[in-house]
Amino acid sequence: MELLNILFVAPFLDMADSPVFLLEVIISGLLTGVMYSLVALGFVLIFKASGVFNFAQGAMVLFAALTLVGLMERGVPVIVAIVVAAAVMVVLAVAIERFMLRHLVNQEGIILFMATIGLNFLLEGSGQIAWGSDVKRLDVGLPDNPFEIGDILLSTFDMSAAVIAAVLVTVLAVFFQRTTIGRALRAVADDHQAALSVGIPLKTIWIIVWSVAGFVALVAGIMWGTKSGVQFSLSLIALKALPVLILGGFTSVPGAIIGGLIIGVGEKIAEIYWGPAFGGAIEGWFAYMLALAFLLFRPQGLFGEKIIERV
Repeated sequence: MELLNILFVAPFLDMADSPVFLLEVIISGLLTGVMYSLVALGFVLIFKASGVFNFAQGAMVLFAALTLVGLMERGVPVIVAIVVAAAVMVVLAVAIERFMLRHLVNQEGIILFMATIGLNFLLEGSGQIAWGSDVKRLDVGLPDNPFEIGDILLSTFDMSAAVIAAVLVTVLAVFFQRTTIGRALRAVADDHQAALSVGIPLKTIWIIVWSVAGFVALVAGIMWGTKSGVQFSLSLIALKALPVLILGGFTSVPGAIIGGLIIGVGEKIAEIYWGPAFGGAIEGWFAYMLALAFLLFRPQGLFGEKIIERV
């Protein structure tokens, strides 16, 4: 009876007693969820275009952020540094297509997955050699002042980051659904050989999608690097994107958005209201437990395609 009270009665009484604080927690979770969606979007982009789960997406976030902050430390203006860092990610995309993907066309998914694991270590090592391994402060000029709307306390940086991420996610969603290149990307994901047979340039498509994923990684690196510093733990952010993908679906841009919001709000509420019952610090693992429970009922995700195989 006491356990039921701790897990179910007390948290909801706390929510009812302080609705303003609950709203603050929900808004904080939504803002964090948009940031998660941004990281998850990189996975979705590459998976839609090549059927590859890019284990190196977190390393791409780290590499982009390290490149940007490294340029800024050497006196390059912020805008110029962002443009150069974006160009570096495009060059990286060309190199990945030329030296990795081109030699693995139509290989088994596990082979491509293992290749991205190798790419992950390559990017982490290259970033450390080029820019060092110290924690670096990143400041691109985004404001970071708290403000109030009514009785609700909000962060200017969180709001700015959420707006930027939301705009980027919206643009990419329209790009995939409404443009010729977007349709070509989906065709390549369905069948490489069939796409080639109708004249879709596979090499060009892969360069485009990895370039876009690199740009997304740069934006995510700016947001997370400004918030928590540019450090090698940034690559672990990708692990938090996994529950987002499980909830939303590996091939759905809207799913990445919705999944990120669910995870962001869920882990904040769980930490505040259920954390004391478990000794605190459940925010780090709550998302994975939620994803595990979700797999039991809808393994393809909210917006993923249900796979039916003939036997």
